[in-house]
Amino acid sequence: MSHPPLDPRDDPAGQSSPAPHAHGTPPSPAPGEETPVNPWASLLTPHAGTTASGEPDHAGASADRGDFPTRRSLRTTAQVPSTSRSSRRSQLGSEPPRPAKRRRKGGWGCLIALVVLVALVAGAVFALQGPISQLQATLAGPADYSGSGETKVVVMIHDGETGSDVANTLVAQDVVKSYDAFYKLLLKVTPAPVFQPGAYQLMTKMSASAALTVLQDPASKLEQTVVIPEGTAEADILQLISEGTNLPLADLQAASTDVAAFGLPAEATTLEGFLFPATYTFAPGITAKDALKTLVDRQFQALDSAGVAAADRWKTIVLAALIQREAGLAADYPKVGRVFLNRLDRAQWESGLLQSDATVAYGTGHTNVVTTTDAERADAGNAYNTYVHPGLPVGPISNPGDLAINAALHPADGTWLYFVTWNLDTGETIFSTTAAEHEAGVAQWQAWMKDHPEYG
Repeated sequence: MSHPPLDPRDDPAGQSSPAPHAHGTPPSPAPGEETPVNPWASLLTPHAGTTASGEPDHAGASADRGDFPTRRSLRTTAQVPSTSRSSRRSQLGSEPPRPAKRRRKGGWGCLIALVVLVALVAGAVFALQGPISQLQATLAGPADYSGSGETKVVVMIHDGETGSDVANTLVAQDVVKSYDAFYKLLLKVTPAPVFQPGAYQLMTKMSASAALTVLQDPASKLEQTVVIPEGTAEADILQLISEGTNLPLADLQAASTDVAAFGLPAEATTLEGFLFPATYTFAPGITAKDALKTLVDRQFQALDSAGVAAADRWKTIVLAALIQREAGLAADYPKVGRVFLNRLDRAQWESGLLQSDATVAYGTGHTNVVTTTDAERADAGNAYNTYVHPGLPVGPISNPGDLAINAALHPADGTWLYFVTWNLDTGETIFSTTAAEHEAGVAQWQAWMKDHPEYG
């Protein structure tokens, strides 16, 4: 994921000036006469010279003198015959006016010095912007919202989560403005807050203090309420339901094994893919089977609304579940769908191997990651290994929502055969048609990973 200062080297004061003789050339002296003092000699030397008494003369000619204070005029002063006041005035009046070149030069010098000073100040301000911003941020404290919030939002806290996990969840759902605002507040509280698993009613854009107050209020906990994010695997969904309700996890796990009782396609061996992700509030006393059936029925409703025939539910869910796990930004979902469909076309991708790390990870039991090792990608014993087994995976690898289902049914038009999510923070993804383009994208991802070692 500056403006240069003005260049002071072009000095207008060094440019040539027009010739000073505006009205012709002074007449030559008569034979035997003393050579007159050159009135322009002071322009030929930068020194001010001295007066006849030896004192420095900084002022140049005065109204009472007809000679100019040049070195030559100082050497010949004693030889110049005295003249009357009127003759000297006449002589002075006949002299061409002294050009203002020296004054202009001094003005340009001041301007250049001012420009250089401004450039130096601007450069210093620019260089100090970073440290100044850091100091201001330190003095101001972590970014935080003010007030009690704007829009209702349900937040799930899971069993075993730490204060750091809770802070990340609140930031992800825009409840608090920054991780530090909430987590640093937790560190100041004595005794340390203890969060109970379950769903809580909060608001978006709350101050960290207001959010903590709500989470510590038992009345804020929503009974029998569960929040299931898109792409969550079945095993994790069962855990979420148990945390948000009074249903034991063992009862939910036992109920999920009776796949035939839920009306799933014949190919299904688990409930994976057919537990629609959403926020649910269950009636008190609901059974484990009925709770799961609520999610399955909601997925059937989503498929029906998308126009999926009952006979096409299986293949639609398998592809949608894959897109759900691999896609990042919403706009990329149809593109990811197109890449997988292009790879299923042997005319475009001879091997037919989807080569999805997410499928390999799912087959190893890692439902929350999409990265794999060389050994895992080479393991033919993993039925979900799409680096070894061509075609779609043997079953869904997550539970997709409406966006992924739509992408499976309506993929984007394109010739892409590769994609790589190069920024794991933003989900930005590069789509490529050729191997060379993809290698450049992978290099960009590797460079990003090098700068973000926290992602391993």
